Amino acid sequence: MANSNLGLFFVFALLGIVELEASHHVYKHLQTFQSSSSSVNQPYRTGYHFQPPKNWINDPNGVMIYKGLYHFFYQYNPKGAVWGNIVWAHSTSEDLVNWTPHEPAIYPSQPSDINGCWSGSATILSSGKPAMLYTGIDSQNRQVQNLAIPKNLSDPYLTEWVKSAKNPLMQPTAQNHINASSFRDPTTAWLGPNKEWRVIIGSKVNRQGLAILYKSKNFVNWYQSKTPLHSADNTGMWECPDFFPVLLHGQNGVDTSLNGPNVKHVLKVSFDDTKHDCYTIGSYDNVEDIYTPDEGSVEGDSGLRYDYGKYYASKTFFDNVQNRRILTSWINESSSAADDIKKGWSGVHAIPRKIWLDEFGKQLVQWPVVEIEKLRANHVSLANKLLEGGSVIEVPGVTATQADVEVSFEIKDFEKAEVLEPSWTNPQLLCTRMGASVIGSLGPFGLLVLASEGLKERTAVFFRIFKGHTKYVVLMCSDQSRSSQKKDNDMTTYGAFLDVDIRHHKLSLRSLIDHSIVESFGGGGKVCITSRVYPTLAINEAAHLYAFNNGNQSIKILELNAWSMKTAKIN
Repeated sequence: MANSNLGLFFVFALLGIVELEASHHVYKHLQTFQSSSSSVNQPYRTGYHFQPPKNWINDPNGVMIYKGLYHFFYQYNPKGAVWGNIVWAHSTSEDLVNWTPHEPAIYPSQPSDINGCWSGSATILSSGKPAMLYTGIDSQNRQVQNLAIPKNLSDPYLTEWVKSAKNPLMQPTAQNHINASSFRDPTTAWLGPNKEWRVIIGSKVNRQGLAILYKSKNFVNWYQSKTPLHSADNTGMWECPDFFPVLLHGQNGVDTSLNGPNVKHVLKVSFDDTKHDCYTIGSYDNVEDIYTPDEGSVEGDSGLRYDYGKYYASKTFFDNVQNRRILTSWINESSSAADDIKKGWSGVHAIPRKIWLDEFGKQLVQWPVVEIEKLRANHVSLANKLLEGGSVIEVPGVTATQADVEVSFEIKDFEKAEVLEPSWTNPQLLCTRMGASVIGSLGPFGLLVLASEGLKERTAVFFRIFKGHTKYVVLMCSDQSRSSQKKDNDMTTYGAFLDVDIRHHKLSLRSLIDHSIVESFGGGGKVCITSRVYPTLAINEAAHLYAFNNGNQSIKILELNAWSMKTAKIN
């Protein structure tokens, strides 16, 4: 024990660490996790998506695995259900499904973060020790970058954290011309070939989005690179950037520092203007420290997105135990701030997703982590069921408010598909104009979830097939226009084109339904759409689940499997 403490002393000395000040007591008991109200009074609280019992949450922060435990740090307001008073809340898990809460890990206590501890990331140093870089709002209300490390490395729960006495480590100055109000969200760091650490921080200059690059030999003394890792005109502020390698072949993940001929790199940014998480795939020159998107990549809001619904401020981490890269994200609200205050909470987090590069190297594929399947119960299945035009079939025997549904469809008579007009290039607009109630030829067909008897309320997740100029085109939609009788909710309809050759591959859909969340995965995870819905009729036992076809051509359900989902142990 003495040697261990002595070693830790040298770690603290190297990193310039000081213990958190007495302001810890201001926050220590504000995150009291109390039992939530009954499901009758709180029909929208989730059963297996992560959320604390009360108050506001937003971005995932440092996410990592340490000594066999997954650690989840996230932005949290311990004082209410609206944004403000932000600290780093902390929970741990053995399986990414059931979570144990701990006291807040990082909270305002230094001049460099006295006005808020905003987003950041975890890095596992070469010695195996975790380190957190995070954005603090300093006494001058500038955005600056700080460091914290665990106080006791032998504690697998990492319940106490200490901050560097040298904070802030990176800050705006007159010399570097960094915008003090647009300099935030450091990524997980990676090692370059010269053994220097690299990290990027989101920023902007006018309308140009930037990934500002910093380097360090010891993780404490950082200097700014002469050029950003990447930038793009007319994209606005880049929040919560993420930069990581993916293998060209296979589904395994790799360490963030890996580079070479067998990997591509992904640069994801969260666009502050639109609240969309978009990414490009490209190449990273780790000598010049320049990232170049592949030819044909679309930068900006019309490019590739992780999720075409409510999904923002996402972050990945490498799970070196399971050899996979895991994606986590905040699912922001569709209810009003007044309703959030009334219900006492706001925001949830998405089910963690495994991500990898698709077989053509053109986009990422996402799928819920396999551990979530341990919650499945009461299996119901249908096979080779014909869905005639205009038909609706109920899926009985599952808890419709808390379910996991997988379905695959067979389509014939492709020549009867509607023609895709050349001007129909915006999938969300197309889904809005041609919602689930608009009769087509091959579609709309799919699922009606969180639906009331008589279908006054329903969220429709569906496909339409069009005949394009050179191929058949699949449109995937999540239509929330009838999701609630309460009309002041955000009931935007979402959509995306799904890149799948339906002449040679089945068309599949999976939806995770959890009271006020519908996470849907089309084509095996090539398109993901997350919806936040607040039905007034389709709640608790009054909710139903249906398969439907509102096209005039028949569609066959090859196979449908549905499960009730047990409630995870989160608090």
